[in-house]
Order: sequence, then C-alpha cells, then structure tokens
Amino acid sequence: MPASQPRSRARDRNNVLNRAEFLSLNQPLKGNQESRSSGRKQSGQAGAAGGQNSNPKERRQSQQLPEEDCMQLNPSFKGIAFNSLLAIDICMSKRLGVCANRASSWGGARSMINLLGITGHGIPWIAGTLICLVKSSTLAGQEVLMNLLLALLMDIMIVAGLQKLAKRKGPYDITPGLLDYLTMDTYAFPAGHASRVAMLSKFFLNHLVLAIPLRILLVLWALCVGFSRVMIGRHHITDVLSGFVFGYLQFRLVELIWMSSNTCQMLISIW
Repeated sequence: MPASQPRSRARDRNNVLNRAEFLSLNQPLKGNQESRSSGRKQSGQAGAAGGQNSNPKERRQSQQLPEEDCMQLNPSFKGIAFNSLLAIDICMSKRLGVCANRASSWGGARSMINLLGITGHGIPWIAGTLICLVKSSTLAGQEVLMNLLLALLMDIMIVAGLQKLAKRKGPYDITPGLLDYLTMDTYAFPAGHASRVAMLSKFFLNHLVLAIPLRILLVLWALCVGFSRVMIGRHHITDVLSGFVFGYLQFRLVELIWMSSNTCQMLISIW
C-alpha cells in the first residue's frame, strides 16, 4: 500500500488533464450549476404560481392561440373563396351606390330612387290590400286579397327574423326611414324590398290575367325596385339577390297553405 500511493500520485502529476488550465474541461463549475439549478427552480415556481393564479379560461385561450394562428396562416380554400366573394360584393356595391348621399355622382336623383323604393314597401301594400278587401264584393276577389294579405304579413315577419339573425349592415352608413322601422327592415340581409316585390310579381303573374306587356313591366318593376336599394346604399348586391330568392320561396309557401274561399269568408266575418 505505501508503495502504490506514491505511484498513483506520480501518475496523477503526469496526467495533462489534471493541470489547472484544464480543470474546467473535466468538471463543470459548481457556481454555474448552482445558479442554473436555482434559476430553474425559481422559474418553475413562478410558472406554477402563475398557472395557479391564471384562470382556466386564460389557459384554454393560450392553448388555442397556436391553432388559431395556424388557421390564419393556412386558410382553407372555402374560406379564401368566401372572403374573396365577400370583398367583391362589398366593392361592387359601393361602386353602384351612386345615390348614397347628395355628394354622390347621381345625388340629384336620390329622391326619385327613394320614391321607386316606396312602391315596394310593405306598409303601402298592406294598406292598399285592406282597402281593396273592404270594397271587394266577389268571393274570388276576396279569396285572392286575403291570401295576398297573408303573404305580405308573412314576408314582413320572415324578413325581419332573418335580418335579426344576420345583423348585416349595408355598404353605407344610412339611417333607415320611418317606414323601415315600422316593418322592422333595419338591417341589410336579406333586402326586404327585393323579397316583397319578387313575391308580389310572382303572385300577380299566377293569379291575375295580364297582357304580355303588363307582365314584362311587372318583372321590370321588381328588378328596378330591388336594385334601387343598392343605388341608395342600403343593401349589397348579394342582399338583393338573396331577397329575390326568399321572395320566391315565400310565394311557394303561400301556395302550399293557400286559404280556401270558405276560410277567407269565415275570417272576414270575424273581422
């Protein structure tokens, strides 16, 4: 044993790695290890404390953020197509809003366009239908007028409900008129005037005997009333087109629930 100890000491002295300048390669500094370990402990404690203090809602939001970022960076084809069509619709609607205000290119014709829009409003049509119903003396005429009144009331309720669900605003910030508030036509989608004139034109074409020129004028009137709402800046193009579609569907619904002459006479007698 005494002889082996001097030999091991001599071997250690001859080892180059045991020199002072190479000691840092053999073993890490204790100070750095302690500082790193203490830093990790402090960060872990801070993270645990933050995790305890943070609400579950904030933690869910932080977990969802990366997924939302990925969705924004990699949108689907349907999302790109929908956003592109929406941008085109807004741009074209703003360009066609030539009577949106007095300073527009066709600002002088705004009163005439508004007058054209009144011909497709619900209040004048309901009032006119009631007057004709009171003055009508034939059973066939009363039957048609009662179903027309039902169609007009149904149109107001359906359009108002759809507008409340969609809550889409028009291309221009235009305050609705008094008649619009009476019929709850305060939002843009779908266009109430377009829905009403489409339903009325289809109703008259089916239940009135009209000459061909009158039938053409009726269709042109419906188209002019619908797109006049785009010209004054109240609706987008898609709002008007959707209104035409909903108007046709409402006409089909009225045809399905058509009230017979006996039912109409019973309602008139009650009234």
